[in-house]
Amino acid sequence: MDVLKRVPVREQEPKVRAANFEEVCYGYNLEEAVEEAARCIQCKNPKCVQGCPVSIDIPGFIKEVTENDVESAFQVISKYSALPAVCGRVCPQESQCEQRCIRGIKGDPVSIGKLERFVADWARENNIKPEPPKEKNGKKVAVIGAGPAGLTCAGDLAKMGYDVTIFEALHEPGGVLVYGIPEFRLPKETVVKKEIENVVSLGVKIETNVVIGKSTTIDELMEEEGFDAVFIGSGAGLPKFMGIPGENANGVFSANEYLTRSNLMKAFDKEYDTPIIAGKKVGVVGGGNVAMDAARTALRLGAEVYIVYRRGEEELPARVEEVHHAKEEGIIFKLLTNPKEILVNENGWVSGMRCVEMELGEPDESGRRRPQEKPDSEFILELDTVIMSLGTSPNPLISSTTGGLEINKYKCIIADEETGLTSRDGVFAGGDAVTGAATVILAMGAGKAAAVGIDKYLKSK
Repeated sequence: MDVLKRVPVREQEPKVRAANFEEVCYGYNLEEAVEEAARCIQCKNPKCVQGCPVSIDIPGFIKEVTENDVESAFQVISKYSALPAVCGRVCPQESQCEQRCIRGIKGDPVSIGKLERFVADWARENNIKPEPPKEKNGKKVAVIGAGPAGLTCAGDLAKMGYDVTIFEALHEPGGVLVYGIPEFRLPKETVVKKEIENVVSLGVKIETNVVIGKSTTIDELMEEEGFDAVFIGSGAGLPKFMGIPGENANGVFSANEYLTRSNLMKAFDKEYDTPIIAGKKVGVVGGGNVAMDAARTALRLGAEVYIVYRRGEEELPARVEEVHHAKEEGIIFKLLTNPKEILVNENGWVSGMRCVEMELGEPDESGRRRPQEKPDSEFILELDTVIMSLGTSPNPLISSTTGGLEINKYKCIIADEETGLTSRDGVFAGGDAVTGAATVILAMGAGKAAAVGIDKYLKSK
């Protein structure tokens, strides 16, 4: 065994997986997991924990794996995370825990994410549940949104003894985990639903099809239904567009709509009566993880797919692993390219996109080199479908129907970074509703911090 090299992870072959929606990565088996866990040197000052937004005891759970005690490893993780099988799959470990791994100084960092996934999957397959909560303390907390922030906050509060009810606008809980991340990255039935069941096993109640601001309001929850505190984890589901000509044409989607129709409405499954116009030549505008998800979904639906991004490869915000998988599967990257206009035929459908080549100039305020147009470089990219993946912002419905709730110019709720407390007494918020679109694990970290903040707040009352 070469301790400098991580144990490789088995995956579907690119040509095979590009034609199906089955999970790309197979993960570790027990033998592989034990071998990889043995690479951890059990630092006395584990920097990996500092890099984890929910502060999992990483050396602690890995040590249990090396001793073949996977159940104990799961209970260690469960003290900190409500969604370990999800995080093991979609967290950007390479820029968080694994980036700080001491083993990575002279070799490959320990595959912390793949080990977390293995432990969570093993627990699910062996019907191991998180340890039950403490006795109830008689206090009621409402959580708005059953996404990563809401589920984490609810699970942690339940463990503290609170009576927690989650109110979810859609017909299924899970938020971005069910509508935003494709099946081939995050299986819904075998992973997401089971993780949510674990949260429910702690005593959390989930009510779906409840739109806060329409079905009921935060004021009514607190004043009429007796909730002592409220956590807003409603995410950021309002898509952004470029404002270029042709964006209203038939065949133009936001990445949110395209992925929601595929993931939540099963548009990829012929047995479901919820089809989507997949397109034969699809252009995805953007370079983040959502853009990669949309592009790889369109590919699996039979399209030739282009990623159109105005900066270069080094500036792509998507995870390196996602870019690597997209390239392996045959997606074409049109980098340093910016759309100017979506071309529309006489029937009102997309016929192409007028683009201009870009070059990188001086760094902007974010530190990245600012893209600028190359003179005389316009060209037409022939397409019949365009997917805009330019980020999202929070829906202003909750903030507009809740008195005393301050928001910033981006329509994000203003909340204390450490506790999640908003300008409204007893109302807390976290995740994308506060920060704008970010990662699953950062939303979970915000939900965890808010649970502590709510506990302190209610104990002080």
